[in-house]
Amino acid sequence: MTSAAGRPILFLDVDGPLIPFGASHGSPTSVDQGNPLLDRLDPGIGSRLLALGCPVVWATTWMEDANEAVAPRLGLPRLPVVEWPDAGADDGPRGLHWKTRPLVEWADGRPFIWVDDEISATDRLWVDAQHPGPSLLHRVDPAQGLVDADFSTLGDWLAADGAAQRLIGISWTISQCAAGSTMSAVSTGRP
Repeated sequence: MTSAAGRPILFLDVDGPLIPFGASHGSPTSVDQGNPLLDRLDPGIGSRLLALGCPVVWATTWMEDANEAVAPRLGLPRLPVVEWPDAGADDGPRGLHWKTRPLVEWADGRPFIWVDDEISATDRLWVDAQHPGPSLLHRVDPAQGLVDADFSTLGDWLAADGAAQRLIGISWTISQCAAGSTMSAVSTGRP
């Protein structure tokens, strides 16, 4: 799992994780420059997200506006955007976040990380029951946004997931070799 295509998807929310509800990181944004909350973005976050080596996907109500207003300030390229369904937000058990089901559908069995400030135990339980691949639902403190401890958690999970994927690959290779040896023994008539 060294290529980005083989890495887990990183679903990323904007409000809370990238735009904390606490102090700003940069110079104030005037009203004529757009959203005054954009000065709360930490420009160093973009390179840290890219260093994780995952394909990043916007999972935010900002939708395509995240590519226009947020990505350039973080040094991120244009990213795919999860399109939210118009209806069905009430599907699922009580307390399930309205983003949970669409993110699992978007992942389509692939491993994923979801970084948001509104993740609950209900979301984790539902994903564990409904998603066949590994997942990390990581709740960020919305007053602080993404901080060093969050990146440590993400990096540790990715390292563990990569090790698990390598073990699965080794196990598969061993089983295929064993099956091939059996096939050879059967086809040659030798034990």
